[in-house]
Amino acid sequence: MSEELRNPVWHSLNGAHARFAERSGEALRYPSAVSPFLGLPLEPDEAAWADAAKLAGPGGFLIITGPPRTPPAGWETFEDATAVQMIDDGVAGETDPEAVRLTAADVPEMRELAARTKPGPFEQRTIELGTYLGIRHDGKLVAMAGERMRPPGWTEISAVCTDPDFQGRGLAKRLIRTLVAGIRARGAQPFLHAVDTNTGAIALYERMGFRIHRRPVFQAMRAPA
Repeated sequence: MSEELRNPVWHSLNGAHARFAERSGEALRYPSAVSPFLGLPLEPDEAAWADAAKLAGPGGFLIITGPPRTPPAGWETFEDATAVQMIDDGVAGETDPEAVRLTAADVPEMRELAARTKPGPFEQRTIELGTYLGIRHDGKLVAMAGERMRPPGWTEISAVCTDPDFQGRGLAKRLIRTLVAGIRARGAQPFLHAVDTNTGAIALYERMGFRIHRRPVFQAMRAPA
Protein backbone atom coordinates (compact mmCIF):
# COMPACT_ATOMS: atom_id res chain seq x y z
CA MET A 1 0.00 0.00 0.00
CA SER A 2 2.65 2.50 0.99
CA GLU A 3 4.75 2.14 -2.16
CA GLU A 4 1.82 2.41 -4.59
CA LEU A 5 0.33 5.48 -2.93
CA ARG A 6 3.70 7.10 -2.47
CA ASN A 7 4.11 7.34 -6.26
CA PRO A 8 0.54 7.13 -7.62
CA VAL A 9 1.09 8.64 -11.09
CA TRP A 10 3.94 6.23 -11.85
CA HIS A 11 1.92 3.22 -10.73
CA SER A 12 -1.23 4.37 -12.55
CA LEU A 13 0.59 4.79 -15.86
CA ASN A 14 2.31 1.44 -15.43
CA GLY A 15 -1.01 -0.21 -14.56
CA ALA A 16 -4.67 0.66 -15.08
CA HIS A 17 -3.86 3.79 -17.12
CA ALA A 18 -1.16 2.21 -19.29
CA ARG A 19 -3.30 2.92 -22.36
CA PHE A 20 -2.71 6.65 -21.80
CA ALA A 21 1.01 6.43 -21.12
CA GLU A 22 3.48 8.39 -23.21
CA ARG A 23 6.86 6.93 -22.32
CA SER A 24 10.50 7.88 -22.72
CA GLY A 25 12.86 5.61 -20.82
CA GLU A 26 11.91 5.79 -17.13
CA ALA A 27 9.53 8.75 -17.50
CA LEU A 28 5.83 8.44 -18.27
CA ARG A 29 3.18 11.08 -18.71
CA TYR A 30 -0.45 11.47 -19.62
CA PRO A 31 -1.27 13.18 -22.93
CA SER A 32 -1.54 16.91 -22.22
CA ALA A 33 -5.23 16.89 -23.21
CA VAL A 34 -5.87 14.29 -20.49
CA SER A 35 -3.74 15.49 -17.56
CA PRO A 36 -0.49 17.39 -16.91
CA PHE A 37 0.86 14.69 -14.55
CA LEU A 38 4.24 13.05 -15.12
CA GLY A 39 5.44 9.87 -13.44
CA LEU A 40 9.07 9.41 -12.42
CA PRO A 41 10.90 6.96 -10.16
CA LEU A 42 11.01 8.08 -6.55
CA GLU A 43 14.73 8.87 -6.88
CA PRO A 44 15.19 9.87 -10.54
CA ASP A 45 18.72 10.08 -11.90
CA GLU A 46 19.91 12.47 -14.62
CA ALA A 47 18.83 10.04 -17.34
CA ALA A 48 15.28 9.96 -15.94
CA TRP A 49 15.15 13.76 -15.89
CA ALA A 50 16.39 13.80 -19.49
CA ASP A 51 13.57 11.37 -20.36
CA ALA A 52 11.10 13.70 -18.65
CA ALA A 53 12.41 16.67 -20.64
CA LYS A 54 11.86 14.74 -23.88
CA LEU A 55 8.25 14.04 -22.95
CA ALA A 56 7.56 17.60 -21.85
CA GLY A 57 9.23 19.25 -24.83
CA PRO A 58 11.21 22.52 -24.59
CA GLY A 59 9.63 24.69 -21.90
CA GLY A 60 6.82 22.17 -21.47
CA PHE A 61 4.61 22.29 -18.37
CA LEU A 62 4.01 19.27 -16.14
CA ILE A 63 3.16 18.31 -12.57
CA ILE A 64 4.94 15.71 -10.44
CA THR A 65 3.54 14.42 -7.16
CA GLY A 66 4.91 12.34 -4.32
CA PRO A 67 8.00 13.08 -2.24
CA PRO A 68 9.84 16.26 -3.29
CA ARG A 69 12.22 15.75 -6.20
CA THR A 70 15.05 18.11 -7.05
CA PRO A 71 15.44 18.57 -10.82
CA PRO A 72 18.79 19.33 -12.47
CA ALA A 73 19.77 22.76 -13.75
CA GLY A 74 17.58 24.19 -16.46
CA TRP A 75 14.29 23.08 -14.94
CA GLU A 76 11.99 25.70 -13.43
CA THR A 77 9.90 24.77 -10.40
CA PHE A 78 7.35 27.53 -9.96
CA GLU A 79 5.07 25.92 -7.40
CA ASP A 80 5.55 23.41 -4.60
CA ALA A 81 2.12 22.78 -3.08
CA THR A 82 2.05 20.58 0.01
CA ALA A 83 -1.04 18.41 0.13
CA VAL A 84 -2.60 15.72 2.26
CA GLN A 85 -3.24 12.28 0.86
CA MET A 86 -6.28 10.76 2.56
CA ILE A 87 -7.45 7.16 2.52
CA ASP A 88 -10.69 5.40 3.31
CA ASP A 89 -11.08 4.70 7.01
CA GLY A 90 -14.78 3.89 7.16
CA VAL A 91 -16.42 6.17 4.60
CA ALA A 92 -20.09 5.39 4.03
CA GLY A 93 -20.62 4.34 0.41
CA GLU A 94 -24.13 4.98 -0.84
CA THR A 95 -25.51 5.52 -4.36
CA ASP A 96 -27.40 8.80 -4.69
CA PRO A 97 -30.32 8.75 -7.16
CA GLU A 98 -29.62 12.36 -8.22
CA ALA A 99 -26.00 11.63 -9.15
CA VAL A 100 -25.84 11.34 -12.94
CA ARG A 101 -23.03 9.91 -15.04
CA LEU A 102 -21.34 12.70 -17.01
CA THR A 103 -20.19 12.17 -20.59
CA ALA A 104 -18.08 13.89 -23.21
CA ALA A 105 -21.08 16.05 -24.08
CA ASP A 106 -20.89 17.55 -20.57
CA VAL A 107 -17.18 18.46 -20.77
CA PRO A 108 -17.64 22.17 -21.66
CA GLU A 109 -19.91 22.64 -18.64
CA MET A 110 -17.58 20.58 -16.43
CA ARG A 111 -14.57 22.65 -17.45
CA GLU A 112 -16.47 25.87 -16.81
CA LEU A 113 -17.40 24.69 -13.31
CA ALA A 114 -13.80 23.60 -12.65
CA ALA A 115 -12.47 26.95 -13.90
CA ARG A 116 -14.68 28.79 -11.41
CA THR A 117 -14.06 26.53 -8.41
CA LYS A 118 -10.46 25.41 -9.08
CA PRO A 119 -10.44 21.80 -7.78
CA GLY A 120 -7.27 21.10 -9.82
CA PRO A 121 -6.41 20.51 -13.48
CA PHE A 122 -9.36 19.48 -15.61
CA GLU A 123 -8.53 19.14 -19.29
CA GLN A 124 -10.57 18.34 -22.39
CA ARG A 125 -10.06 14.57 -22.02
CA THR A 126 -9.78 14.26 -18.23
CA ILE A 127 -13.20 12.62 -18.20
CA GLU A 128 -11.63 9.55 -19.87
CA LEU A 129 -9.71 8.68 -16.68
CA GLY A 130 -12.74 7.18 -14.92
CA THR A 131 -16.30 7.74 -13.77
CA TYR A 132 -17.42 11.35 -13.38
CA LEU A 133 -20.70 12.17 -11.67
CA GLY A 134 -22.69 15.36 -11.38
CA ILE A 135 -25.77 16.85 -9.79
CA ARG A 136 -27.93 19.26 -11.77
CA HIS A 137 -30.37 21.94 -10.64
CA ASP A 138 -32.87 23.16 -13.23
CA GLY A 139 -30.65 21.57 -15.87
CA LYS A 140 -27.48 23.36 -14.72
CA LEU A 141 -24.45 21.38 -13.50
CA VAL A 142 -23.93 22.57 -9.92
CA ALA A 143 -21.63 19.88 -8.46
CA MET A 144 -19.31 17.17 -9.74
CA ALA A 145 -16.70 14.66 -8.66
CA GLY A 146 -14.85 11.87 -10.44
CA GLU A 147 -11.98 9.41 -10.61
CA ARG A 148 -8.40 10.24 -11.58
CA MET A 149 -5.29 8.21 -10.60
CA ARG A 150 -5.58 4.41 -10.49
CA PRO A 151 -2.58 2.83 -8.72
CA PRO A 152 -3.09 -0.92 -8.18
CA GLY A 153 -5.88 -1.57 -5.70
CA TRP A 154 -6.80 2.10 -5.37
CA THR A 155 -8.85 4.78 -7.14
CA GLU A 156 -8.42 8.49 -6.50
CA ILE A 157 -11.49 10.68 -6.08
CA SER A 158 -10.83 14.03 -7.72
CA ALA A 159 -12.38 17.16 -9.29
CA VAL A 160 -14.68 17.55 -6.28
CA CYS A 161 -16.36 20.93 -6.71
CA THR A 162 -19.64 22.74 -6.15
CA ASP A 163 -21.01 25.94 -7.64
CA PRO A 164 -20.60 28.65 -4.95
CA ASP A 165 -24.34 29.33 -5.02
CA PHE A 166 -25.01 25.72 -4.00
CA GLN A 167 -22.32 25.13 -1.40
CA GLY A 168 -23.30 24.02 2.09
CA ARG A 169 -26.00 21.63 0.87
CA GLY A 170 -23.97 18.42 1.06
CA LEU A 171 -23.81 17.89 -2.70
CA ALA A 172 -20.09 17.02 -2.76
CA LYS A 173 -20.57 14.56 0.09
CA ARG A 174 -23.35 12.79 -1.82
CA LEU A 175 -21.22 12.49 -4.95
CA ILE A 176 -18.21 11.20 -3.00
CA ARG A 177 -20.30 8.55 -1.28
CA THR A 178 -21.66 7.42 -4.65
CA LEU A 179 -18.14 7.16 -6.06
CA VAL A 180 -16.96 5.27 -2.97
CA ALA A 181 -19.74 2.70 -3.49
CA GLY A 182 -18.70 2.20 -7.12
CA ILE A 183 -14.99 1.97 -6.33
CA ARG A 184 -15.59 -0.66 -3.65
CA ALA A 185 -17.85 -2.60 -6.02
CA ARG A 186 -14.80 -2.99 -8.31
CA GLY A 187 -12.74 -4.31 -5.39
CA ALA A 188 -10.62 -1.16 -5.03
CA GLN A 189 -10.20 1.35 -2.21
CA PRO A 190 -10.83 5.11 -2.48
CA PHE A 191 -8.29 7.82 -1.70
CA LEU A 192 -8.02 11.52 -2.44
CA HIS A 193 -5.77 14.56 -2.21
CA ALA A 194 -6.38 18.05 -0.87
CA VAL A 195 -4.08 21.05 -0.64
CA ASP A 196 -3.10 21.34 3.01
CA THR A 197 -4.39 24.93 3.21
CA ASN A 198 -7.89 23.75 2.26
CA THR A 199 -8.77 23.05 5.86
CA GLY A 200 -12.51 23.12 5.27
CA ALA A 201 -12.36 20.32 2.71
CA ILE A 202 -9.97 18.29 4.86
CA ALA A 203 -12.30 18.58 7.84
CA LEU A 204 -15.23 17.46 5.67
CA TYR A 205 -13.31 14.43 4.41
CA GLU A 206 -12.32 13.50 7.96
CA ARG A 207 -15.93 13.69 9.10
CA MET A 208 -16.87 11.43 6.20
CA GLY A 209 -14.37 8.77 7.30
CA PHE A 210 -11.15 9.55 5.42
CA ARG A 211 -7.90 9.88 7.34
CA ILE A 212 -4.61 11.53 6.45
CA HIS A 213 -2.12 8.96 5.19
CA ARG A 214 0.82 11.13 4.13
CA ARG A 215 1.72 14.65 2.98
CA PRO A 216 2.96 14.63 -0.64
CA VAL A 217 4.06 17.63 -2.65
CA PHE A 218 2.61 18.67 -6.00
CA GLN A 219 5.45 20.24 -7.98
CA ALA A 220 4.54 22.34 -11.03
CA MET A 221 7.55 22.53 -13.35
CA ARG A 222 8.71 23.66 -16.76
CA ALA A 223 11.26 21.64 -18.67
CA PRO A 224 14.44 23.31 -19.95
CA ALA A 225 13.76 25.58 -22.90
